[in-house]
Amino acid sequence: MTADQDMYASSTETTEGRVFTVSGQDWDQIAEGLAEDDSDRIVVNMGPQHPSTHGVLRLILELEGETVTEARCGIGYLHTGIEKNMEFRSWVQGVTFCTRMDYLSPFFNEATYSLGVERLLDIEDQVPEKADVMRVLLMELNRISSHLVAIATGGMEIGALTVMTVGFRERELVLDLFELITGLRMNHAFIRPGGVAQDLPPGALDEIRAFVALMRKRLPEYAALCNANPIFKARLENVGTLDLEGCVALGLTGPVLRSTGYPWDLRKSEPYCGYETYDFDVQTWDTADSYGRFRIRLNEMWESLKIVEQAADRLAGLEGAPVMIEDKKIGWPSQLAIGSDGMGNSLDHIRHIMGESMEALIHHFKLVTEGFRVPAGQAYVPVESPRGELGAHVVSDGGTRPFRAHFRDPSFTNLQATSVMSEGGMISDVIVAIASIDPVMGGVDR
Repeated sequence: MTADQDMYASSTETTEGRVFTVSGQDWDQIAEGLAEDDSDRIVVNMGPQHPSTHGVLRLILELEGETVTEARCGIGYLHTGIEKNMEFRSWVQGVTFCTRMDYLSPFFNEATYSLGVERLLDIEDQVPEKADVMRVLLMELNRISSHLVAIATGGMEIGALTVMTVGFRERELVLDLFELITGLRMNHAFIRPGGVAQDLPPGALDEIRAFVALMRKRLPEYAALCNANPIFKARLENVGTLDLEGCVALGLTGPVLRSTGYPWDLRKSEPYCGYETYDFDVQTWDTADSYGRFRIRLNEMWESLKIVEQAADRLAGLEGAPVMIEDKKIGWPSQLAIGSDGMGNSLDHIRHIMGESMEALIHHFKLVTEGFRVPAGQAYVPVESPRGELGAHVVSDGGTRPFRAHFRDPSFTNLQATSVMSEGGMISDVIVAIASIDPVMGGVDR
């Protein structure tokens, strides 16, 4: 081996086309080199470190000049093995893993998994009403925060920096509510099989109502900044177009599907958590392009505010009601409270467990460490996440751990549209098309 050879990589030669080494020179110099060739075809890697590919997404673009002739996705850079890891934890502990998949909408991950486990346990009718209302409340607040990120990052990528700053400003308010209710800003593990982890803290409903009132004043700012803005519309209209037939063929859901005018929303078509009892409208658009998806997300935040308000009113009438199933063989036994040591079991609850009986203490210990058994079978319960149909397919062999847990993540499915939306357009349109899909790579690569 000579001194100039790499001991870790063998020498290879290309057998097709020309190789361009781009090392920081001006594009004019590269263009001069290309001019010597009859073909303008060039292959460019966009990502996975590109700031405009929504995380660690790699796009392989084949270009003729600045026109995209072929676009492909390269995924897997954020692989976490979450689904496999869940097979080695109890059913309740599985929530702490799946909440980290689509990290912009953790409550939806927790909800679809918990609903699947509850169906296997055949306890769907035993989940307390207050737990269902709290789940709806948290999911709709989460829908608002997720859409805010979609609009903020999408605006940033086309140079609308004010949209980004106000988007993240409002998202902080939602995360403050999450921290108040669950103790955490993200990755909450709060929605669990049988209910939710704990009741609302004092003053939470007042904070929620104040947030709704503030958002009703703030949301019109987005409309004023973007809706009729000629530059914004020029970048989004007729970009990333995909009609209903294409969406159905690829299995696309969420705002991408509803931008074709088709009102498919699982909250209406296959209700869960009592969504059929709430007053809201499914938002659609008729342009099937990136602009329509932006307008849908903006309108959906208004609808979510309506649902949050209704949920808050219901919770006001459920003061002191249980938030976890009464079955002591399933219901998570901890009674969380903020004490001198932060978040943990309340001292009164510990005294109750330790002082009641040895059998109660043993039962508590086994339920926490080993977990409950779930009858053999399989279940799939989808929910309408901010990006479309999110479903957990949970399989049990009768043990205390999932035999298999597989998630149908909408980001993964919707990314199939990348080539259809991008090919034939300009490089700049690829950024807009991807932003309109709003993929979260944690959900894609899970």
